[in-house]
Amino acid sequence: MNRSTYFDLCSRRLSLLCFEVEARGKLNVLNYHLHCEDFYIGLFNNLFSYSLKNTNETSSNAAGIDLLDSAQKVVLQVSSTATKDKIESALTKDLSSYSDHNFQFVSIAKDATALRGKKYNNPHSLSFDTTADIHDLKSLLAKIQHLEITKQKEIYNFLKEELHDDLSEPLSETNIAEIINILAKENLNNPSEKSEAESFNIDDKITFNKLDLAKDIIEDYKIYHSQVSHIYTQFDQMGNNVSLSVLSSFRTSYIKLRKSYESDDLFFKIIEDAMKTVSESANFTQLPLEVLELCVSILAVDAFIRCKIFKIPR
Repeated sequence: MNRSTYFDLCSRRLSLLCFEVEARGKLNVLNYHLHCEDFYIGLFNNLFSYSLKNTNETSSNAAGIDLLDSAQKVVLQVSSTATKDKIESALTKDLSSYSDHNFQFVSIAKDATALRGKKYNNPHSLSFDTTADIHDLKSLLAKIQHLEITKQKEIYNFLKEELHDDLSEPLSETNIAEIINILAKENLNNPSEKSEAESFNIDDKITFNKLDLAKDIIEDYKIYHSQVSHIYTQFDQMGNNVSLSVLSSFRTSYIKLRKSYESDDLFFKIIEDAMKTVSESANFTQLPLEVLELCVSILAVDAFIRCKIFKIPR
């Protein structure tokens, strides 16, 4: 494999981890959040030649600090919350014993671009370069992209072993990835004012299926129903059966997942399942996590309106 192949595989694995952390967090399933502390020990030790350890395993554990390299005097906080308050909350803890250390912040799911370059309350005067010491998926991939091929291979092997998936298998193209690629380029700031008439009341269906949390997403994204219909029509005119295959994939996911999930959990799990399918597709154009989640959510709501997922009130 060449450098671009190793980078692409690393990108897909890290992106998929971010997707799953974000989706599971919404369901209050936090096992991936806890795992990420140990995961980033291995990743940063490989990527930056650190010797990080989890502070929970040392006697020098400090609030606000998750990982520590005593030799190189580096401390890291690993968090799924990427806000200025979160960073300052860590910096204002009692870190007086780390005043000669370099503080770094790792966002395990959110884009942290907006956090760079800001001024932070740093009462213990830890070394903290806000442009270089705040990490997220985008910055880590930029680092990996420019590594030598031997180092890229090392990172790839670590990710393959740590994340226990099999993305080294040849990737297949999917119609849902193609639709996402198109939808991501649409102007979603000006949706169609009126969607197609439904044969049922959407609010009744929401209530009937006990979608308390998903209700807001359905209300927000049902206005894009006509735009999705337009995209489907364009593809279907070429005889590709795109709309049928995409809606069938949502239907199949719903049928499989409803054995283990229900109500809001089922709705968000369907979105998570679709995001994973798209991210593992050979024809998927890499998108920011927020854009991918937005587009998949729009398609899920469209499938809800078309009665491919969840039951219709009797």
